Order: sequence, then C-alpha cells, then structure tokens
Amino acid sequence: MSETAPAAASDAEGSAARPSTSKPTRKGESRGGLFARIALFVRQVIAELKKVVRPTRSELITYTSVVLVFVAVVMAFVTVVDLGIGKLTFWVFGG
Repeated sequence: MSETAPAAASDAEGSAARPSTSKPTRKGESRGGLFARIALFVRQVIAELKKVVRPTRSELITYTSVVLVFVAVVMAFVTVVDLGIGKLTFWVFGG
C-alpha cells in the first residue's frame, strides 16, 4: 500500500460528510446566460473544425480501397463459415 493511499481514503471519507451547496466554477470563469453559452459552444465547435485535416484525393482513394478489400475478405470468411456450419448441420441431423 502506498503512502498516499491512506490520505486518499481519509479524503474520501471526509468528503461524504460535507454537503455541497453549488457547483464549483473554474477560476476566472463566470457563468453567462443561455445565449452566451450557446455562442461560446458555437465558437468552440468552429475552432475545432478549423483543426480538421482533410485527406487528399490519393489518400481518400487508398482508404476507401482498404475498407472495401477488408469488407470483401470478411464477407468471404463469413460465407465460408456459414456454408461449413450448414453442411455440418445437414450431416449431423440429416437433410
């Protein structure tokens, strides 16, 4: 047991005894009205969308072909397994 475990346990026990009156806010952050929060959300979404890197045409063709080949391989595998289980079922129970 580490030295910090008893301290964490005592903090966990003490936190249940203290009732929380309000949600703590970050330092320097004030809660705005509904429209201010919506505007902040929209600004943050736009800022994140500016960080998005779109693939080039050749990368997109490569990614698409990799996905299609993978799907075809998985379909073939499932088909073979399905046919095998079907043949086994007919052999065991008669058909």
